[in-house]
Amino acid sequence: DSVVVKMIPDNRLPPRHLHAVRTGKTFAVVKWESPYDSPDQDMLYAVAVKDLVRKTDKIYKVKTQNSTVEYTIKKLEPGGKYHVIVQLGNMSKESSMKINTVPLSAPDALKIITENDHVLLFWKSLALKESNFNESRGYEIHMFDSLMNITVYLGNTTENFFKVSNLKIGHNYSFSVQARCLYGGQMCGEPATLLYDELGTGEDSSASKSGRSTDVAAIVVPVLFLLLVTLGIGFVVLYMRHRRLQNSFTAFANSHYSSRLGSAIFSSGDDLGEEDDEAPMITGFSDDVPMVIA
Repeated sequence: DSVVVKMIPDNRLPPRHLHAVRTGKTFAVVKWESPYDSPDQDMLYAVAVKDLVRKTDKIYKVKTQNSTVEYTIKKLEPGGKYHVIVQLGNMSKESSMKINTVPLSAPDALKIITENDHVLLFWKSLALKESNFNESRGYEIHMFDSLMNITVYLGNTTENFFKVSNLKIGHNYSFSVQARCLYGGQMCGEPATLLYDELGTGEDSSASKSGRSTDVAAIVVPVLFLLLVTLGIGFVVLYMRHRRLQNSFTAFANSHYSSRLGSAIFSSGDDLGEEDDEAPMITGFSDDVPMVIA
């Protein structure tokens, strides 16, 4: 025998498995499941979002009959910290979690130029790639001295450059530029970092290395080019000499070739002398011998 029993849903239970699916700079996607399986009617959820930095609260209402609920919380701030609470509309037990939004990106193309008694930091405007950044917010600059092992806050600016003075000879520095932190340094952008090696020359180590490599390339490339040209000319000269020798030998061999023997005959000086001695001398012609000219 069997019997079907239907349990009475308990609306005082909290939502299950609350977690963040994805977070961005200005939004967060959260997901949870209903307090019990297969709801037979629409369920009203209250989603409370507490801004832990600004100390403000917002409440959103979500009505659905689905067992699994996915909800996107919008209008958040980059680099913010939030506390999310989800519960049924009848103020039942709650489920909660904390989320942090993605901070603003680091400024691009951070460069350094060395002057006589100071250095200048340059970077691209963050507004070029971050629609959520306003130039009026500005940037803040930090400096880390590796020799002293300390980090110093140099200040902030709304420009895309910053002047740094009073650098000590023989110290290595790291400069960082980021979107200015808001609300007591709790909402900051990602920093762009640049290493600077001050060895008494007043030059940026990366710049000096690139300069040295450029100088070496400027010397090596022409030398290699001249070397290749010289080798090419040498090969041409050798080839021409080889061709001339080959042509001379061919002409010489053809002039001593005997078609009867099928080979070239080369005689020594002695042989030539003997042939000359044995050959009859040609004397004058007799008057009575007729001369025939063909």
